[in-house]
Amino acid sequence: MQWPDNEDYSLQFMRVLGSAQEGGSTVSECFLAASRIVPGDDESWYRAWTTVADSNRARGDVALGAGHLHSALSNWLRASNYYRTSEIFLKLDDSRRADALERMRACSSLVVSHQPSGGELVRIPCFDDGFVEAYFLRAPGASSKAPVVICVGGSGHFKDEHLHTLMRQAHARGLSLLLADLPGQGSAPRIKGLVRYEIETAISCCVDYLIARGDIDEQRIAIFGDGLGAAYASRAASLDDRFAAAVCDAGIWDLHQSVTATQWMSGHDVRDAIADEIRRLQRHGLTSIKCPILMTFGEHDWLDTRHAVTLSSALRA
Repeated sequence: MQWPDNEDYSLQFMRVLGSAQEGGSTVSECFLAASRIVPGDDESWYRAWTTVADSNRARGDVALGAGHLHSALSNWLRASNYYRTSEIFLKLDDSRRADALERMRACSSLVVSHQPSGGELVRIPCFDDGFVEAYFLRAPGASSKAPVVICVGGSGHFKDEHLHTLMRQAHARGLSLLLADLPGQGSAPRIKGLVRYEIETAISCCVDYLIARGDIDEQRIAIFGDGLGAAYASRAASLDDRFAAAVCDAGIWDLHQSVTATQWMSGHDVRDAIADEIRRLQRHGLTSIKCPILMTFGEHDWLDTRHAVTLSSALRA
């Protein structure tokens, strides 16, 4: 732990440091930023990460001008992640939060629009007057229609993070990607005030959009829910039978962050919450999921694997 007396700072530092393995940061830049941070001083956190973000953005622009696209993409990708990191501890009414997120989006847009295989920032109409903002990334070398994965996270997750966590892995396997911020997720509630109840229904709008494109294999559309986004992925698969597969990373389904906090901070047993959740899942029709579904766990995840077994049994009921 970088700062043993400040778990919040340490957790967020480990988050950005861990992204180094996928190109979302570099180890040296993370520790350079850390050397400029005073634990508990939110201004120092903002300044440290903004500084390394600005440096990467500038290097990326210079690299593109010199014709070095790969270097430009690498720098912009890191800059996007650093800008996201910089705003975490700013106060809710601090205008710099929106500015940092806009810079994050600008760098992400550069990464997407300069992909050799093609990438687009898209707005997918949804509900009466809303939209889903997403990045579409075409699989490299796809001759006609490629399989595609819709990727969603939880409320504190940004689609931009999937650019470094998933893009390289998916493209190496010939998969196109649709990285989505559903209404109320990612930068949407912070920048635009978009919030919608049961937002997983918006995923069906994403499926409609993909099929209408004409360059994806509509028989091979998968949904991936990252962390708390697993709840949206699982319920979307129960509501829409067009998915060929679903992945619920961490198997959390819809255990809210308050349950996590209860487990970590108070030591209370979460079995009652799990039981309540199973009943709610059944009411939502999760037993109607027809496609193959994968639930994954990290070795040191907070949620006991027995809970996943319980949830899996509920699906088969």
